[in-house]
Amino acid sequence: MDARRRLLILDDDPDFLEIYQDILGDLPSKPEIHTATSGARAIALLESQPFAVLLCDLNMPKMDGLQVLGIVRRRFPDLRTAVMTALVDDQFRMRAYAIGVDVFLEKPSTPDETKFFLDCLETLLNREQASTGFRGVQSKTLVDILQLEGLSQSSSVLRINHGANEGKIWFLNGDIVDAITLDLTGESAFYKILSWKTGSFEILPPEPDRPRTIQHSFQSLLLETAHAMDEVKGQETEAATTPEHAAAITAAERMASLSRYEGLEFVLAASVEDKQRVESWGTENQQEVANWTRETLRQFRALGERLQVGQLRQVVGQRTQGHVILISTASLDLCLGFQSGVSVEKINEATQRILAQWDS
Repeated sequence: MDARRRLLILDDDPDFLEIYQDILGDLPSKPEIHTATSGARAIALLESQPFAVLLCDLNMPKMDGLQVLGIVRRRFPDLRTAVMTALVDDQFRMRAYAIGVDVFLEKPSTPDETKFFLDCLETLLNREQASTGFRGVQSKTLVDILQLEGLSQSSSVLRINHGANEGKIWFLNGDIVDAITLDLTGESAFYKILSWKTGSFEILPPEPDRPRTIQHSFQSLLLETAHAMDEVKGQETEAATTPEHAAAITAAERMASLSRYEGLEFVLAASVEDKQRVESWGTENQQEVANWTRETLRQFRALGERLQVGQLRQVVGQRTQGHVILISTASLDLCLGFQSGVSVEKINEATQRILAQWDS
């Protein structure tokens, strides 16, 4: 079968997989549907034969959806990806788009939602129609509308009305080049427009000569917006947030933000005191990497003590695919992997920033 008609569904719940297989069997393109209940199994299937689309659940044990998508983005750059989740959260949606997800979908529960779900997947499966296929789909949020315009590589002007306020966002070949609203322009206007929760939109003809005032990518803009929204939300709910919930939010923020670092392939942070506490992004065998990191750093610490050269701070190594950085602190052992070709300056800068995220 043609690879563009082959669809892989990843969900740890076999019952949901069976339901999705039945629903997706109604797609006009009649794709060949494969399923996987774990990230490792999904990656193995993707390596065994070409697929057009990966439909991935986010909430899974061991290797969650964002970790899988991080690996998939590096190994299979041409694969279209769709996220499905029962979690309705604007910040989470923006983070998913920021790491390169094509479409963020809520698990359907009504006939209208099911139709929207099927329309989006059918468009992804028909890659040759991607330049125009999404334009008739009615998205639920402004973030979705912007993502779909970018995905279709459109040149257009998006006019958004929010009560008495109006804003415009200019696209050129899928890139956002300018925005205005009220007395704001450029990125400030974009962030203001994205804060609107309700309103209507209209797609206008392109203006290819529009001067460019926004230089950052759409993914970077979304990530910065998500961080800003998190800060406001954190201030509003700080008193009501339990320590456990706050820790979970912090971990999710850390993982989502890692995609901003150029050439970063994986990160693993293993607690020194609690051997069961391990956080990772982009790793396929979390526990094996954690065990190797801890043992390697233990041996280097022992060597340092015998040589009396002081406290171990960092170990830099070379592997076939790139660089490995091991860092030892009082509270954690950290392992970072970078692709080959990334400059030493960028590796050092990313390493310091990532370390600061776990120390904060």
